[in-house]
Amino acid sequence: MARIVMKFGGTSVADLDRIKNVARHVKREVDAGHEVAVVVSAMSGKTNELVGWVQNTPKVAGADHSIYDAREYDAVVASGEQVTSGLLAIALQAMGINARSWQGWQIPIRTDNAHGAARILEIDGGEMVRRMQEGQVAVVAGFQGLGPDNRVSTLGRGGSDTSAVAIAAAVKADRCDIYTDVDGVYTTDPRIEPKARRLKKIAFEEMLEMASLGAKVLQVRSVELAMVFKVRTFVRSSFEDPDAPGMGDLLNPPGTLICDEEEIVEQEVVTGIAYAKDEAQISLRRLADRPGVSAAIFGPLAESHINVDMIVQNISEDGSKTDMTFTVPSGDVEKALRVLGENKDKIGYDVIQNESGLVKVSVIGIGMRSHAGVAATAFRALAEKGINIKAITTSEIKISILIDGPYAELAVRTLHSCYGLDKS
Repeated sequence: MARIVMKFGGTSVADLDRIKNVARHVKREVDAGHEVAVVVSAMSGKTNELVGWVQNTPKVAGADHSIYDAREYDAVVASGEQVTSGLLAIALQAMGINARSWQGWQIPIRTDNAHGAARILEIDGGEMVRRMQEGQVAVVAGFQGLGPDNRVSTLGRGGSDTSAVAIAAAVKADRCDIYTDVDGVYTTDPRIEPKARRLKKIAFEEMLEMASLGAKVLQVRSVELAMVFKVRTFVRSSFEDPDAPGMGDLLNPPGTLICDEEEIVEQEVVTGIAYAKDEAQISLRRLADRPGVSAAIFGPLAESHINVDMIVQNISEDGSKTDMTFTVPSGDVEKALRVLGENKDKIGYDVIQNESGLVKVSVIGIGMRSHAGVAATAFRALAEKGINIKAITTSEIKISILIDGPYAELAVRTLHSCYGLDKS
């Protein structure tokens, strides 16, 4: 017998038929004798609808702006998961399974007071565990918790993944299964490269890079939590037949296992290719090369909540001047230019330039730590396809390359092939 946390996303609970299908997945694990907790998202599209209502209410009420109380935003938006958890509990009860729904405040899942993007501080799962040991299935509303002001808080988009992993850590689950509309983590996006392969296992660090660099399978914070607390996490498909052979395999169910790299015996040099669209590049020309200039640039950007990624600095031959180039999301370009313009005197640049419509393509793999020539292989392969590289950043397990947007799919396919990822 094991203790399992199962998480189902919005597409998996989009309507009553799919909720019934989810109940069949849960029943399979209950019938196998496992203790089960289920974390659910709101039904597909419901969160967007609720957010729209919140944003439009001030206008309907006659206000000339859409500023609203973030605590009330959370009160409204958290209701989507509350509905789903209740419906799934009812479906399980109809199948003869002892189940009850739990809201975040009932467990409780305690968070900080950053309403709309709260972070989990503590989970007291004692009562939930006691009931699970008695055979009751806990159906938990994901995405929500209880703030220090005793108000409902929400964890930001994708927060149900974070809820599931955090609960799995709190109740010391043997496994956390993330059910979604894909059947695992692939070497790259199968929509771009049909030869992409589903990975049997991927290390926490690799998955963290994949998630932060464009892969949408898991929310970044959920992977961080899984890595910190060593929560073995499976990415699985909710649309496979719940009773198909192997679906109830305790140690090796279908899907992709995200685990500690020590569990991966044969480490590939490169595990996958990720990409992120809508990148923009900003360049500050002829800056004085002096202490504090970087802080003068990136401090105000950070205060304005603008995420800066790739940073490249070029120093002039005499060492007196420097050019600073960095990337931001395309949607933040105008805001970033305004902030930099307001701080021009403090920064001391001559010219500011920007370019949008770029793409960041990344090569990821823990095997890169012990292999030379990985970067050279990528540069050579892209050069042979006539793809120009605008910027490069590297880490122990990642190489990120900035290119023009129209070359994104060609670059992904080229890199996927040159590292042999398209071979079974």
